[in-house]
Amino acid sequence: MKLHRNLVFATIDSLDLIFNQKKQADKVLKGTIKRDKRWGARDRGFIAETTYDIVRWKRLYAEIAEVKEPFDRPNLFRLFTVWATLNGIKLPDWKQLEDTPVRRIKGKFDELSKIRKYRESIPDWMDELGEKELGKRWDGEIAALNQLAAVVLRVNPLKATLQQVKDHLADLEIETEPISGVPHALQLKERANVFTSEAFKNGWFEVQDASSQLVAQLLDPKPGMRVIDACAGAGGKSLHIASLMENKGQVISLDIYENKLNELKRRAKRNGAFNIETRLIDSTKVIKKLIEKADKVLIDAPCSGLGVLKRNPDTKWKAQSDFLEKVKATQAELLDSYSRMVKPGGDLVYATCSILPSENDKQVKAFLKREAGKDFTLTKDKKVWPSESGYDGFYMALLKKKEAE
Repeated sequence: MKLHRNLVFATIDSLDLIFNQKKQADKVLKGTIKRDKRWGARDRGFIAETTYDIVRWKRLYAEIAEVKEPFDRPNLFRLFTVWATLNGIKLPDWKQLEDTPVRRIKGKFDELSKIRKYRESIPDWMDELGEKELGKRWDGEIAALNQLAAVVLRVNPLKATLQQVKDHLADLEIETEPISGVPHALQLKERANVFTSEAFKNGWFEVQDASSQLVAQLLDPKPGMRVIDACAGAGGKSLHIASLMENKGQVISLDIYENKLNELKRRAKRNGAFNIETRLIDSTKVIKKLIEKADKVLIDAPCSGLGVLKRNPDTKWKAQSDFLEKVKATQAELLDSYSRMVKPGGDLVYATCSILPSENDKQVKAFLKREAGKDFTLTKDKKVWPSESGYDGFYMALLKKKEAE
């Protein structure tokens, strides 16, 4: 691979914004790759993949390069030289890449690979927490979470069939394959930009990981029901629910962030999902009005995000150890408050994109013991392990509320 100066410099600029100015990696890259109209798909791919790689392996690379944060520009170039050396790329004789100790880099890599927190490039607290909660399982899970995430589409049955989307993308030379057990999913055989396709613009599909698609499947909404997505965000799961309901009935999408709900409205229009109503949670009245009004409620709870490190590697460096305690308290509050919206005889699904028992099955067990959970029983739950599935780590539990007496 021949390195191009403008692409390498764009990568360094992106890393500066992510590491030193604490900007979100995906937003930074959206901006960077629009910078030069002459860049083709391969150029943009190089910037995005290299930046994500260096973000993912920051701790390991910084240790090898012997640099500490905040990284000045020469330090960022040192991280880049570690990445290039370990990927077998011949370095050009640019001033910024002078005196790269290639042999020492490889030697230090071998040495540090024996220590998990460096090998998997994670903060000490995260390594300790993972081992404490998952024991021996942590080794395999954190290794799986450092793999590049697959691109998975969720076909929107309101607009197209799986075969139509498959054929349309094949015409664009984008090959896809179905995923067993996930009926609306198609996985890309190679990474490609699907957002410029007519099929995407016409609402034929969304990009949504296979594990995430299992949540609405477990909720199993039926046409004509009233279903509440209580932490809807930008609405990936609300859109999935609406499509499973064939646009019949009502999906009420709640969130505390108006900008996310506005994004959901935009996506719903493109998806042809007309049975979604968004409501901003700006006071306790919003929930009170909906007490015992829903056939089914989904609580896709805020969590540590440990299950989605594949696609959000910068989370490793943004999250703090005390954050987990706060998020667990929020999860318990949401379960107590939002579960009241379920009608007698109705269903509640609690889901997280975490692999930690303290956020998952332990959270559900504690809820069932509290006053708020006394009318619920656990029907079934599912743990999706990245090491087994190859997709994001997820947890989902289906709870049944007893019928009125």
